[in-house]
Amino acid sequence: MKFFNKVAAAAAGFCLFISSIALADTIKVTDVTGREVEVNVPVEHVILGEGRQIYFVGALDKDEPFKRVVGWRDDLAKADPETYAAYLAKYPDIAKLPTFGGMKDGTFDIEQAVALKPDVMLMNIDAKTATEEAGYIEKLEKVGIPLVYVDFREKPMENTEPSMRLIGKLFGKEEKAEEFIKFRADSIAKVTDTLAKANPKKPLVFMERAGGYSDDCCMSFGNENFGRMVEFAGGVNMAKDIIPGTFGTVNPEQVIASNPDQIIITGGNWEGYVPGGAWVGVGYGADEKEAQRKLEGLTERPAFTGVKAVKDGNVHAVWHQFYNNPYQFVAIQQMAKWLHPDLFGDLDPEATFKELHERFLPLPYKSGYFVSLNASR
Repeated sequence: MKFFNKVAAAAAGFCLFISSIALADTIKVTDVTGREVEVNVPVEHVILGEGRQIYFVGALDKDEPFKRVVGWRDDLAKADPETYAAYLAKYPDIAKLPTFGGMKDGTFDIEQAVALKPDVMLMNIDAKTATEEAGYIEKLEKVGIPLVYVDFREKPMENTEPSMRLIGKLFGKEEKAEEFIKFRADSIAKVTDTLAKANPKKPLVFMERAGGYSDDCCMSFGNENFGRMVEFAGGVNMAKDIIPGTFGTVNPEQVIASNPDQIIITGGNWEGYVPGGAWVGVGYGADEKEAQRKLEGLTERPAFTGVKAVKDGNVHAVWHQFYNNPYQFVAIQQMAKWLHPDLFGDLDPEATFKELHERFLPLPYKSGYFVSLNASR
């Protein structure tokens, strides 16, 4: 009898094994660089090439955002400490997740990655050059770990939708991904449809990247990322024809000579990088009065001397991390209100962001992502 019980148990185990194989399909996916990659889906073990990728992982795995994550880069705690603290409070086990450095700075440990046995590694496209130069793709392929590129930073207005669809396919969450994409598109259309109908005069906007992070001025955006978001919001990006790529720098004299109508500065709590810096600490649950005080301090720099935007009080700050996640549509709505207050008086970006949290994200919404020196906006 014991023999038959053992046989039955073995048979049941074998059936379970076969069943698990049947549930996993090997498919070819195309990442945002056009590479075809074979992956077993749905993936169950994922390495995040950047900790801030939890922004999109959380949107698809709302109930258990870390259930697939076996390792991640160590950037979230410094780049966005409030969000990290909120996740840590709700999911304390993330403190035990293996962390590693970045490929661009040469601190990525491939042996550690192999030991974690991931089904896939998600990498941001901006690390592509460093990844290729170090031969990481080939090294990972030899041990059966596919690497897939996504992009929410270099060309987010072009690559956000395909990146979300790709991740949805990897996670087996295609419907949820499409639901998110539709919400994003509808939220942007509330701005672009109104602008197309009204055809208002477009203000000149200087978009400063991470103002106050260093003493230098002024980092900005070309015709992508926040630079493109300005155009979606009904403005003219001052640096569009100055910076050839996504990111670059303009000198203070160019800002003064251009005399922008509006200035928008990206900010965040960068105490972990630049303790006591002049940066504007907007973000999850931020102290808005303190952020406004620091924003006003940035207007006293030489680059803003006599500029129309400063004279009129049309200087604003927006959460920097919108440049690196699929929530850019919230920033577009807020910028549209700043640039065209008469057209968008009824538009409520805070309500949009709150709905995003309620429908898609694991954390409750907390305000603090925007401040302005113009009290009426």
